[in-house]
Amino acid sequence: MSSTSNFRQAIKDAQSQSLVGPNVIANALPFVGGGLILTAVGTFGGLTVLRTHPGIFMPTFLVAMVAQIALFFFAQIVATKGNNAVALPLLATYGLLSGYTLSGLVSVALQSSGVGIQGVGFAALACGLTFIAARPIGSNLSEEDGMALSKTVQLGIMALVVVIVGQFVLSFFGVYAPNFLEIAISAIGVLLFVGAAVVDFFVLPRTYTDDQALPAALSMYLTYINLFVFILRLLIAINGRD
Repeated sequence: MSSTSNFRQAIKDAQSQSLVGPNVIANALPFVGGGLILTAVGTFGGLTVLRTHPGIFMPTFLVAMVAQIALFFFAQIVATKGNNAVALPLLATYGLLSGYTLSGLVSVALQSSGVGIQGVGFAALACGLTFIAARPIGSNLSEEDGMALSKTVQLGIMALVVVIVGQFVLSFFGVYAPNFLEIAISAIGVLLFVGAAVVDFFVLPRTYTDDQALPAALSMYLTYINLFVFILRLLIAINGRD
């Protein structure tokens, strides 16, 4: 799962603030779209490595994941300071690395007869429709409702991260969650990141000015990618792994 560590700070910054960047969402959307295209390129590259050189995929996957986490924090700091000349290539690289680390999950989905390419397409389409629906809801939340939802989603994501890290650690010892539990975790993840999509449209205009489109785009990108991951995980869990 992609890093969501900037979420808590964004909620804190948004608290008791009026709009400081009413156009920041519109300014960020082109960067979000570009990041998603680069993620698709990175995913294709990962799938190619899996098909042609499967032996090197896991070592390169681990390197890409570590680099992705480190790059996230650096890119976030640079983007917030407004250094777009440095932030853009960093964020582009982050998008490629995110795609590479997603390729393992996408490969599992493609190999599942109940998911396949149509399931991957459905997950991507569902994410897009979620953001379209979330925009009017999040933009029109009252301060009280917006902060209540923000805090609820924040706490839920923190708990989800603990569970996912636990799953990841246990997998190294050959311990995997039963299918019903995987379905439950994935469904909760979907609900939380649908909520996060709504929260983005409430929080970001209260956190970033109109010229801080890059950090806002990174936050939206992370929400989209995590929602895609959990929808895909849910589809795989429901259909079983072939």
